[in-house]
Amino acid sequence: MTTGVTVIGTAGSDEKAALAQAHGCTHVINYRRENFVERVRELTDDAGVPVVYDSVGKDTWEGSLDCLQPRGLMVSFGNASGPVPPVNLVQLSQKGSLYVTRPTLAHYTATREDLLACAGELFEQVLSGAVKIEVNHTYPLADAAEAHRDLEARKTTGSTVLLP
Repeated sequence: MTTGVTVIGTAGSDEKAALAQAHGCTHVINYRRENFVERVRELTDDAGVPVVYDSVGKDTWEGSLDCLQPRGLMVSFGNASGPVPPVNLVQLSQKGSLYVTRPTLAHYTATREDLLACAGELFEQVLSGAVKIEVNHTYPLADAAEAHRDLEARKTTGSTVLLP
């Protein structure tokens, strides 16, 4: 974990909240039991956070925007609950001149040079121990449909690997 950073994580179950805590989150909010916007505002003395990384999508979109401080950055990178609604640019100005991005790996690794640089940085972090890869679920390739159902049902954590 980077020194000097307060990480507020959210999770949809106590099991996943414990996992987030074990992986270095300073605070973890179970958003199925607690209003995460109110809790984030409480934790930040109503200032909000500079950036939100949201992999859930539709169900957390509005709340994630409400967690941001003025000129904050919303990074939407997943659709676990479905795609986010169309973005209202006026709403972004009303909530504090917010920034929004939807990054995809393909744009960061578009050239061979970029791919090798990104891969090199990742492997350096893994080898240093800063990034840990946990394979928590494995499925025989013949059970790929079951693996997909479990992923869609949010029954998995960490990496899921299909084995030949």
